[in-house]
Amino acid sequence: MSVLAVTGGTGFVGSTLIAQVTAAGHTARVLTRRPQAPRDNVVWIEGSLETPDALVDLAQGAEAVIHIAGVINAPDRDGFVRGNIEGTKAMVAAAQVAKVRRFVHVSSLAAREPQLSIYGWSKAGAEQAVMESGLAWSMVRPPAVFGPGDMEMLELFRLARHGLALLPPGGRLSVIEVSDLGRLLLALAGGGAEGMILEPDDGVAAGWTHKEFARAIGDAMGRRIAPIALPRPLMAAGAQLDRLIRGSGAKLTPDRVAYFCHDDWVSDPAKRPPTQLWQPQVSTVEGLAATAAWYRAQGLV
Repeated sequence: MSVLAVTGGTGFVGSTLIAQVTAAGHTARVLTRRPQAPRDNVVWIEGSLETPDALVDLAQGAEAVIHIAGVINAPDRDGFVRGNIEGTKAMVAAAQVAKVRRFVHVSSLAAREPQLSIYGWSKAGAEQAVMESGLAWSMVRPPAVFGPGDMEMLELFRLARHGLALLPPGGRLSVIEVSDLGRLLLALAGGGAEGMILEPDDGVAAGWTHKEFARAIGDAMGRRIAPIALPRPLMAAGAQLDRLIRGSGAKLTPDRVAYFCHDDWVSDPAKRPPTQLWQPQVSTVEGLAATAAWYRAQGLV
């Protein structure tokens, strides 16, 4: 039985991973900002990426750190710096103090294009901190992640219920179902792919157009979709409106518009994980159907 230290374990990807860790007979030491209910084979460590002592406590006795925590949306540059760059540096330092050798880092495809968005720039900065750490690292740049429990794509499913999809002006993307991503992170924690940056996906060659993916969501909701591609200026105006309405909680920000409108968010086939280590098991069609069923069960759509 292994002990794995996990940041971001209370989030969407992290909670899926924790279930997989414990199901495999391992113990998870999990960082949490607030008290959690007791769980078998889970040790909750109260703290955050801004509390160094808690991070060292988290890493003590672990065979590997799986660093998922980060910021995908922030009102300003400082928020991305604190959540992604400084937070990663703090977790790396804690792993070094605790003498944890393996470090599995969850990055983003956005790190490939740091000039496009502050988010991408901050994820690239986090990658650099890991690469310079001296630890035995592996890095994963997930594409768009979906699955039961996800709240980021909820609005897409809600629109699909009404037969609509509002899309970026063009381009292609890759996607991955959350349990497939979790299985990859768990495999990497056990060793392999050291010093590699990996870009997994659902196995669909060349990814999906935004229209294709929107129609797949529509199929999962039992609706035929009318996809509407929005020009970038209109998306930018929508971001300003969202900020006026939801303030710092806005989902669509100018930074995200710059990211969404890029035409190539397809995982690089040259960076796919080695097939002997991992292969996707959940098709996107099956995964989207399960996601829609979860939303319905929760009364969200």
